[in-house]
Amino acid sequence: MSEQQIEHTQEQWTPSVNPWIMIIPVMLSVFIYVLDGTIGNVALPHMAGSFSATRDESMWILTSYLIAAGIVIPAVDFFSKVFGRKNFFIMSVMMFTIASMLCGLAKNIEFMIFARILQGFGGGGILPISQAITLESFPKEKRGIAMSIFGMGVILAPIIGPVLGGWITDNWTWPWIFYINVPFGCIAALMCHKLLEDPPYAKKQKNVKIDGRGFFYLTVWLVTLQTVLDKGNNADWFNATWIRWTFGVSMVACILFFHSQITRKDSLIDLSVFKDKNFSAGTIIQVVIQAVLYASLAILPQFLQSMMGYTAFLSGETMMPRGCGSMVAMVLTATLTNRLDNRLMVAVGLSLIGGASLAFGALNLQISNMNIAIPNFFMGMGMGLAMVPIMNLSVDTLRNDQMTNATGIQNLLKNIGSAIGTSLVATMLTRFAQIHQYMLVGKTSELNPAFIERVQSTAAALSGYTEHAVAQYMAQYSLYGQLVKQSTLWAFIDSFRIFGALCFAVIPLLMLMKKVKKA
Repeated sequence: MSEQQIEHTQEQWTPSVNPWIMIIPVMLSVFIYVLDGTIGNVALPHMAGSFSATRDESMWILTSYLIAAGIVIPAVDFFSKVFGRKNFFIMSVMMFTIASMLCGLAKNIEFMIFARILQGFGGGGILPISQAITLESFPKEKRGIAMSIFGMGVILAPIIGPVLGGWITDNWTWPWIFYINVPFGCIAALMCHKLLEDPPYAKKQKNVKIDGRGFFYLTVWLVTLQTVLDKGNNADWFNATWIRWTFGVSMVACILFFHSQITRKDSLIDLSVFKDKNFSAGTIIQVVIQAVLYASLAILPQFLQSMMGYTAFLSGETMMPRGCGSMVAMVLTATLTNRLDNRLMVAVGLSLIGGASLAFGALNLQISNMNIAIPNFFMGMGMGLAMVPIMNLSVDTLRNDQMTNATGIQNLLKNIGSAIGTSLVATMLTRFAQIHQYMLVGKTSELNPAFIERVQSTAAALSGYTEHAVAQYMAQYSLYGQLVKQSTLWAFIDSFRIFGALCFAVIPLLMLMKKVKKA
């Protein structure tokens, strides 16, 4: 049977249940999974205090979740064949729900990390399968609207996470950020059992062989890579011997993994989808968007708390305009997706994200809330306009039976992009602050009349409260504190500008993608 005949046979399949009803439990599952990627960020100090853990130890609460999810994501296609995709999806939702309960019950850091690993194993299969179900259940002419709904969950959940997490932590206690998943997870699993159905090519298959070697290489690669990304900045990166060895092991495992996937017949993932230009270019763009999204979600609340004195809840609340922008973008995307070239919408979205990042790169310490709200709104709008159409474009030229494998690969790389973006931005802040401090400290010398005048005027004001020598020392210390603050401010500015440059840099990749004709 030719490829055209296979695709025609697949396109004839339609679910017996109305797809708009069928995706309700799918979207509920996606929302609680993506929400958990950021909801714990603001509660991390509270969890660390409860467990008497250091900041470095508590970071494993976040990273263990990412590692476990990253290991499962590329194996989604295999597990779907072994259990049947519907069964595996329900198993994933139930494991995520049970693990959420265990997270809330944790009394020490070791049990919490164990529960988060289970949660990651359960959640890893949710996103790629949800994306595949959404794409397959609708005809091509309606995929744009369907993916707009899907994109709303993917984009809004990590934005709402810090706000909801901050409110729950301040008004209740941190275990409730996990307990709230339990009722919604149970409802989603029951609805999935009633409403979901597998297309012929996604049903349980016999004699499916597992690529044990590839799975081992994948696990070693992701665990060591995440360890390097998480601990590298504190260990001074490659100046630490153990970081060099760990990174070396990670790269060897990465090479062995991809070599095994290319050479083995029964491989864990099928890399042939990268022959499709739309998929390759679209995946690169999505990885960049994901990295910028999670890096900005990490850096902006940190800026507002450390530089502007915002509380955890207020800093999370500043993300709400971004959510409003995303909702506006979803409406525009659903309306225009069949009328405009999707590549144009992605280009506009990337330009908005880049422009908003550059606007954040012009901040200072005398800003008002509107200086944060307006760029946040346009960044959210850009996320919505770029993310949903690029998800459509990247898989529209693939066959339906390739969807589960393709979305698994795509979400694996996006997961890695999120981890790299979050880790690199922490390094950028540290290193850029050091560079600017080194540049500014040269101005604090006795040869600089402006500096001497400022020290003398500050010391004179303090002399009424203490001895002159102490006042002189206090004046110098005060000015040095301002210097450190300005250096840190410039580090944030440089980081935001790099985000903007990255978004503009990937726009030319859209020229490699084919315009998909709507049915």
